Amino acid sequence: MTAELVRGQNHPLPGTRLEIRVSAGNPVVAGATLGDDRGRVQGVEWVAHPGSPTLPGLEVSQQAAADHRLAVDLGALPDTVHRVSVLLALPVGAGDPASFRALAAPFVAVTTLDGAEVASYTITDLDAESAVVALELYRRQSAWKVRAVGQGYAGGLAEMLTDQGLPEARELAGAIDDAVARGAARSVAASPPPRAADDTRVRTAAQGRTAPAHGQPQNQPHGQPQSAPPTGPQSGGGPVDYTHPSRRTSAPPTPPPTAPPARPGEPAQPVAGDATGWSMEERLYNQVWGMFEDLARTTAAYRSAIDFADSRMEQELDKVLSDPRSRIGGTGDAARETARARHADLVGQARAALDRDLAQLAAESDVVEPALPPAYAAWSSPVWQAYRAPMEIPMALRLGDLHLPERIGLRIPLLVRLPLERGMWIDSGKALTNSFTDPAELRRLAVDTAVAHAARLLAAYPAGEFQVHVIDAAGAATDAFAPLVASGVLAGPPAAGAAGVSEVLVRLTQRVDLVQMAVRGGAADALPPDVDTAEQLLIVNDFPHGFDDRAVTRLRYLADEGPAVGVHLMMVADREDAADYGPLLDPLWRALLRLTPVPDDHLADPWVGHAWTYDPPVMPQGSQVLRQVLDRVATARRNGGR
Repeated sequence: MTAELVRGQNHPLPGTRLEIRVSAGNPVVAGATLGDDRGRVQGVEWVAHPGSPTLPGLEVSQQAAADHRLAVDLGALPDTVHRVSVLLALPVGAGDPASFRALAAPFVAVTTLDGAEVASYTITDLDAESAVVALELYRRQSAWKVRAVGQGYAGGLAEMLTDQGLPEARELAGAIDDAVARGAARSVAASPPPRAADDTRVRTAAQGRTAPAHGQPQNQPHGQPQSAPPTGPQSGGGPVDYTHPSRRTSAPPTPPPTAPPARPGEPAQPVAGDATGWSMEERLYNQVWGMFEDLARTTAAYRSAIDFADSRMEQELDKVLSDPRSRIGGTGDAARETARARHADLVGQARAALDRDLAQLAAESDVVEPALPPAYAAWSSPVWQAYRAPMEIPMALRLGDLHLPERIGLRIPLLVRLPLERGMWIDSGKALTNSFTDPAELRRLAVDTAVAHAARLLAAYPAGEFQVHVIDAAGAATDAFAPLVASGVLAGPPAAGAAGVSEVLVRLTQRVDLVQMAVRGGAADALPPDVDTAEQLLIVNDFPHGFDDRAVTRLRYLADEGPAVGVHLMMVADREDAADYGPLLDPLWRALLRLTPVPDDHLADPWVGHAWTYDPPVMPQGSQVLRQVLDRVATARRNGGR
């Protein structure tokens, strides 16, 4: 249950990895300071702000916005840090409000990584203040708590930082204002002011949903399914409630759209964005994963009901056979017919319930799919015709679709959060196909899939904030990589030969080392000018051709250390081709998300362990959408993001 704090109140934190969400009626600057055991800030390297947004265990937004998400990993903070103060300040500029007096009260909430709200605080009674310490995360006897502070400062950031003991407070406040001014063109529009949380609302698959769903499928050979809710037949009549308790949450500050009232006896009409969230993008994300959970559980209930019906019929038939009296005359035949009739009735009821829920999910999918933004939309969606380079990174990215055999036509988008937490392995292995499939065609499809994923990543990021490198040591995929090469979106020509492989790997491993050292030293803004701070993606085709032992070691290093500092790996390979490396590549295989260029049922959900069939992204026949999107990405880069 969420703790609604008042000024000065504290509350224990359930873990060390948290997210702090801020909602204000006007764009504000969000930052955080690290304090020692006396609450003093030792230097500018202990302050996370738009000009230096990342510290060990802490990341803040890079511009002024009405909504913020601050990431905190308390376990990654230095041992000398005993306090994390969350700061909010008004931007300094013409037309910006000078104080919080005329603005809606800012709202801050501490949540777990799965979106469950731990504590919230509405900062009231602000007057002439232009900066405020909203929350304080502090350590007490190795345990962490959150305290609602609400301490405002009429003197703005400079006065606030001075009060925390920072000697260079005025200079740092000026640097923060400059950084915000440089990013003003990317400020997020103000959202409606926060309101009191509504009562919790829960819908079944036939009635909708409001709570977020953050689980994602896992590679079946490596991910163990978590415990699932009971799914057997239930007594008492009425539809089965397939909603998981984790989907229950309080309503966000911005109310989601609601469906018109349903007629008596009819299911509620689905509405796009009918889930909790702080924006339409987040509501659609939660709605998609809610559909995934509902399909998983309604299918689990159906399969459990079928298993129950089969087991019951077997027991009744065994009972008939074990009774000698039933073996003579028509008694046994009648008993067997009765058992089969009960079985058919149970199966029919289960199928009717499944069809009802699947029909509602299909209707919801028909409404949601056209409303998805480009990062979530299929390549066939008309939204790509109006594509423009975004100003902000979206919450998630679509990598394909998922379906179950009970309703093949009902496909749920497979969304993964951004930035990527791990790379991908596009499997071109022979195990995917039968003897009638051409291995060369499978390899071509694998590279096409990799290009489609790379194009979607490039389109999801603001212009210039995502770079793609290609290693094609044997030059076997020149035609497949042509759209990336022709549009000019690659960081350089595809690397060929052993020398090209080594050069790219050395350059990216050096970048990882430099960024890691800068972050650990609190000098992320002091990187050499030739270091590209954009997110990086390395596509490796036809592995292990062109790789020696040193190159393989560097590849392993990128897969392990790269994602934390913005370097991601996409392998296009057949694992059998790399069998000579033995167990050396096993961690690499396990670390990457395995995707396929053809439909394959290798993904398992974390609730009930269904084997989901993954459908790769497919370009419409004869469509030029891929080239059009890549051309617009290249144009936006040349025009400075426009």
